[in-house]
Amino acid sequence: MADARLARRDVGLRLRLAGGWLAVLAAVALLAPWIAPHDPLAQDLMLGRLPPFWLDGAEPGYWLGTDSLGRDVLSRMIWGARIALFVALVAGVLTCVIGATLGLVAGYFRGWPDMIVSRLVDIWMAFPPVLFSILLVAVIGPGLLAIILAIVVIDWTRFARVIRAEAMTQGAMDYVASARVAGRGRASTLWAEILPNVLPTIVVLLTLEMGIAVIVEAILSFVNLSISTDDPTWGGMIAEGRTSIHQAWWVLVFPLTALFLTVLAFSQLGEGLKDRFDPVLR
Repeated sequence: MADARLARRDVGLRLRLAGGWLAVLAAVALLAPWIAPHDPLAQDLMLGRLPPFWLDGAEPGYWLGTDSLGRDVLSRMIWGARIALFVALVAGVLTCVIGATLGLVAGYFRGWPDMIVSRLVDIWMAFPPVLFSILLVAVIGPGLLAIILAIVVIDWTRFARVIRAEAMTQGAMDYVASARVAGRGRASTLWAEILPNVLPTIVVLLTLEMGIAVIVEAILSFVNLSISTDDPTWGGMIAEGRTSIHQAWWVLVFPLTALFLTVLAFSQLGEGLKDRFDPVLR
């Protein structure tokens, strides 16, 4: 009992910390036009590479310093959070809907739907995901739509595999057989009986997928395959900061820290939800 209480307390703390960081980040992203201290695109070479406020040579109003073009680092991070969360939300939801739907159909109906989905998953997983995403964006052209499409095309297989296995397990349960005996149709059973029991797994996968989407967007921004190089993205800031790490370390460290904490928060949120849905811990 004591171990179970400690486990529940650990899960609760993990959920509060991860959810708190993501809630603050979402609020910052939504309020970016009003809370960003400067225009993220405004350049002033006279203010290039100003240090953060606690170091000598800092300029009032530039709390986290400036980059080599005199752009405010804090403002660019705030607007970069908007792009990162937008990609995470849209790409994560679309990936979830497509992959989970195919997984449910394949796992419950079996037969030829399962064969088709399984073969598609095998073919898709033969490609290295990062290289495949770079190739897709390079062919389609840079932009948020291309990034979201690349993430959806690559990552639907993760949902399909896991939800297919979960649907097969749930489909063998007695409550499904009882629903069929009661006269409920197969599609109705899938929607009303199996989906609610698979939903916790879908929610966990969705949170993990959103963290992966943030990483993919940052990688593509790092190699200049995201939106315009002038627009503020965490990956673009990291790429720029890498070239001036010895002169202006803050341009690299601050967006890299924000990226790390955000991905960690999505990961811990997913792990916490998985443990919270665990019937043993409950």
